[in-house]
Amino acid sequence: MKAIIQRVTRASVTVGEEQISSIGRGICVLLGISLEDTQKDTEYMVRKILNLRLFEDDNGKHWCKSVMDKQFEVLCVSQFTLQCILKGNKPDYHAAMPAEQSEPFYNDFLEHMRRVYKPEMVKDGKFGAYMQVHIQNDGPVTIELESPAGPSDPKQQAKLEKQQQRKEKTRAKGPSESGKEKAASRTKVDPSASSGAEGDVSSEREP
Repeated sequence: MKAIIQRVTRASVTVGEEQISSIGRGICVLLGISLEDTQKDTEYMVRKILNLRLFEDDNGKHWCKSVMDKQFEVLCVSQFTLQCILKGNKPDYHAAMPAEQSEPFYNDFLEHMRRVYKPEMVKDGKFGAYMQVHIQNDGPVTIELESPAGPSDPKQQAKLEKQQQRKEKTRAKGPSESGKEKAASRTKVDPSASSGAEGDVSSEREP
């Protein structure tokens, strides 16, 4: 899943001559859903979007507050073209989820965002319609966001998680005792072996 997040002073969506929705200060989110997206992608993107620190605090310090912290609005617009793959100069959209699947998926995304934030603070356009999106970018500030790629096979996912847990445990414990012993043995020198080796080397170096 891909998103373009823009900090705005205002934004709106118009279809034909009708204004569908509008917001004041907040963020405008253009969202592209891929064939491989799942509920985990939705949860990740909603969490990230709502917690991005794009706004200043009460003292004017930048990059301190999220849209939720400031109680600003969110305007979401579905945009399958974000899943474009160029073939020469021609855009290809086969990576985008088909409309019959992506519409309910997108609606679930909106519902999840409204549950996490506030229903009245999350607006959207009109899915599948030809829209005019008016964005007054504040800054300008534009952030690209993409959900992390992962294997679709649950068994493979569990295997990778276990491997990561083992790595973390190993780092936490530090070098193993056997590793320490091997390192110590390398620093010890056998006098008899050393003198013989040195004799051999010195004899080889003589003309």
